[in-house]
Amino acid sequence: MDIVLSADQVSCGYEERLVLERISFDLHRGEMLGVIGPNGSGKSTLIRALTRILSLESGSVWVGSEDITSFSLRRLAQTIAVIPQQANIPFAFSAFELVMMGRLPHLKRFRRERPEDVDIVWEAMRRTDCLQFCDRPIYELSGGERQRVIIARALAQQPGILLLDEPTSYLDLNHQIEVFDLLRHLCAHDGMAMLCVSHDLNLAAEYCDRLMMIDKGRVFAVGTPEEILTGPHIQEVFGAEVTVIRSPNTGSPQIILNPRHAVATLQPAL
Repeated sequence: MDIVLSADQVSCGYEERLVLERISFDLHRGEMLGVIGPNGSGKSTLIRALTRILSLESGSVWVGSEDITSFSLRRLAQTIAVIPQQANIPFAFSAFELVMMGRLPHLKRFRRERPEDVDIVWEAMRRTDCLQFCDRPIYELSGGERQRVIIARALAQQPGILLLDEPTSYLDLNHQIEVFDLLRHLCAHDGMAMLCVSHDLNLAAEYCDRLMMIDKGRVFAVGTPEEILTGPHIQEVFGAEVTVIRSPNTGSPQIILNPRHAVATLQPAL
């Protein structure tokens, strides 16, 4: 598979504190790479580094054969879209207006949207099940509905690379499955490359081609879900004892927590 994004020995952080140290990995066309690790391990910081929001202390990020620092912001937005964990939307835009903002990198300055831009927005909203509230102000939507609109906005950018930071954290179970099914379809049929930060190890195992486990700002291991999601790995990185089983439907590894406390058995009164 073609490498569309790569990080080479990336180190970065905030002020004088390094958060990521010598991170290296490749992302391939049509692949979903899951990024997992404990809180504070640097997962969200990695997305900021890959989009130039955060300057690198050392190392480099490449899109294809080009250093990302050579990209204009407009070209970068045409190439990479980001779905944040929680979007800050200060004005009362309608859902349709917010998704239309995904077309801005493709519009010339001072030019209005074209009919084809409108068609792309409608299709993005249809795919994310947003059409029924397209005219409603964004502040009236639930957290899950708002997140689906944010995903639609990213799809409207028509990027080749999608970076996702906990994309289903506000969604119910049904919409979590629908969103990840859609993401897998985009990988398989559109050739989109995705890097997905997730706290849900079971969802990551079910949908991601490979997993990159990060611990204390460094890559702990990269490989298939079967290679990464083992009891010893999770014990060492997360400090939790788990039982790993196989999904009866797909065979993917699934994590069952082993509680630290003993459950008291209630005895019937005599």
